[in-house]
Amino acid sequence: MSTTSLVTLSPSATKRERRAALGTIDKPRRNLVLTILTAIIVVYSLLPLLWLFINASKTQGDLFSTFGLWFGREFALFDNIARTLTYNDGVFLRWFGNTLLYVVAGAGGATLLAVLGGYALAKFTFPGKRAVFAVVIGAVAVPGTALAVPTFLMFSQMGITNTPLSVIIPSLISPFGLYLMWTFAQEAIPTELMEAARIDGASEFRTFWNVCLPLLGPGTVTVLLFTMVATWNNYFLPLIMLRDPQWYPLILGLNQWNGQASTAGGQPIFDLVLTGSLLTIVPLIVAFLFMQRYWQSGLTAGSVKE
Repeated sequence: MSTTSLVTLSPSATKRERRAALGTIDKPRRNLVLTILTAIIVVYSLLPLLWLFINASKTQGDLFSTFGLWFGREFALFDNIARTLTYNDGVFLRWFGNTLLYVVAGAGGATLLAVLGGYALAKFTFPGKRAVFAVVIGAVAVPGTALAVPTFLMFSQMGITNTPLSVIIPSLISPFGLYLMWTFAQEAIPTELMEAARIDGASEFRTFWNVCLPLLGPGTVTVLLFTMVATWNNYFLPLIMLRDPQWYPLILGLNQWNGQASTAGGQPIFDLVLTGSLLTIVPLIVAFLFMQRYWQSGLTAGSVKE
């Protein structure tokens, strides 16, 4: 009997190893239904982006005289981009800078607080921990729009409405991000590793900074992406907090441009609205593509236990 057969017939060999020894290992099966569903989801996701790109390349006249899913008589994308960036003294760039400010300060701060809070809740024991867990779970179930009006009333009493702080401060709180980092830190950081660092004389800060924080990298990137998208697309909070258009984020500013057509004496600029919408989603696409591998590993962490 050959060596391969001996390995195959060995009681300790797994079923996969036996098939591999005989050269009969199965190929991944293709499920026709799942393939069709995946194709439908891909088309459903990419079709709006394709429509936006095509129509952002049209002139104002071609928007209403040509087919929506095909290019117009003139490819005016670059001209539309130039007009979008310079329209109304370049207010689009001002809105873009405001959005970056809200994302960096709001989403960045929310991620930092989620990392610190999740690490503490996962690796330290203190009185009232169960109550904190219940509060976090309850906060996840409360939509942000339900808190917008009470937050506005509180901020108006403090005199900080119509300022960047009225948008940044509420963005610092992310119950879902805190819960995600809590569960991620429980699986990603071995308690034995922390104890070994303490035995070696490392302080709590050094243990967190040098030992634990690198292990929290995938979860941190995941929370950062979620909070960044939520802050970038936040519409209702700036709508009720801000009155000065100079402090508008992109999503609110584009809505103001879109509403010009319905105002008395207003000039319709639908071509600039579409081009501005295309420019608005480009940073999000770049961020997701750049951090995709970290995001995927962060989502799957803790799903398989040894």
